Amino acid sequence: MMIDLHTHTLFSDGELLPSELVRRAEVIGYRALAITDHADTSNLDWIVPRLIQVCQDLNPHGKIRAIPGIELTHLPPALIVPLTSRARALGAKVVLVHGETVVEPVPPGTNHQAIQAGVDILAHPGLISEEDVNLAREKGVFLEITSRQGHCLTNGHVARLAQKAGTPLILNTDTHLPEDLITREKALKVALGAGLGSNDFERMLENSWQILSRRG
Repeated sequence: MMIDLHTHTLFSDGELLPSELVRRAEVIGYRALAITDHADTSNLDWIVPRLIQVCQDLNPHGKIRAIPGIELTHLPPALIVPLTSRARALGAKVVLVHGETVVEPVPPGTNHQAIQAGVDILAHPGLISEEDVNLAREKGVFLEITSRQGHCLTNGHVARLAQKAGTPLILNTDTHLPEDLITREKALKVALGAGLGSNDFERMLENSWQILSRRG
């Protein structure tokens, strides 16, 4: 049973309407999907209410659960804590921060501040430090293993440090295009490619459900 807590629509830089994204995910076997469009101070107040509305509209009509979320992206680190609180106050069920991927110029210190803010998921955290991996465990922040091209280059590094520290992992697609959605079989290959085992893969799926259960 697939679950993905990191996707994008045309509300930010994705290609699909929320309704088409959710339908395509349902057809290939997803049972839950968080829509987490990119946000900063310019659009946070605009996106979250719309995602809440569309998820409420879609959920009675399918077998898949759509969840309104947000990905705080390329912020000055000092803004991450207050905007995380703002996103939760607006009703975002899943809050991600766009981590320090090696393929984009994300401000240094983003990983640390995201963890300090207690976000749900630190997305594609790149060459995250061992100190921040340990802090993520203490704060209950999940680190992402991703199938996204480019961002996935450091999956092995993230997995190795997280396993050493006992920090929980989660597997997401960071979908922007229809072809970014993946089957359960492909997701397992992503996990294996990061040096994880099939049991680790199942645990990552369980971790996704855990995030949803603690956010209601």
